Amino acid sequence: MTSTSIVFVIDDDASVRKSLNRLLDAAQYETELFKSASEFLTRSPHPGASCVIVDVRMPGLNGIDFQKCLIEHGRDEQLVFITGHGDIPMCAQVMKAGAIDFLPKPFTPKQLLESVERALTRSSAQLLHASEKNHALALLQRLTPREYQVMELVAMGLLNKQVGGELGMAEKTVKTHRAHMMQKLGITSVAELMRVLQKAEMTPRLRPGTKV
Repeated sequence: MTSTSIVFVIDDDASVRKSLNRLLDAAQYETELFKSASEFLTRSPHPGASCVIVDVRMPGLNGIDFQKCLIEHGRDEQLVFITGHGDIPMCAQVMKAGAIDFLPKPFTPKQLLESVERALTRSSAQLLHASEKNHALALLQRLTPREYQVMELVAMGLLNKQVGGELGMAEKTVKTHRAHMMQKLGITSVAELMRVLQKAEMTPRLRPGTKV
């Protein structure tokens, strides 16, 4: 993974934290250790890819409630649960809520490292997705209200003449707005426009029979 990736370990047992730190250090991961979930939450969210290895049962805020807290605050750290007291319903609960893995003790170093790698891979993908979405939204915000209207109708598959009919403007004017819109978005085709809108998660619904 890149140098911006980091693995957090949250466990109230100092010996477990030390053991996991040795394992992760040997695998060349950057790590930070915390003795409680509450202590971790005082840290600013990491801007890069991250994985949090967290014990299920801890004094104070336990692992299950910690996961709920992250979700409630819109945070997307990828969690790998470890526990010596887990059961199937508990496993199902955390996995349904988006955890990467639920590892009952004792687990092998290979199992943990594979889970960490999956967590960092998913985290990286989410960061890329968020970056692409923000970039696409920023491009769309550059459009004037009229250019935006033209863009929506073009994305629905309407031809310039049809767009003009919908908006009550001459076809020549539509072409001008369309050219400005394409230039601002840095695109040259309707297919590219659709990709911008998909990344912005605001793709208009195509009319039946429309070809892009």
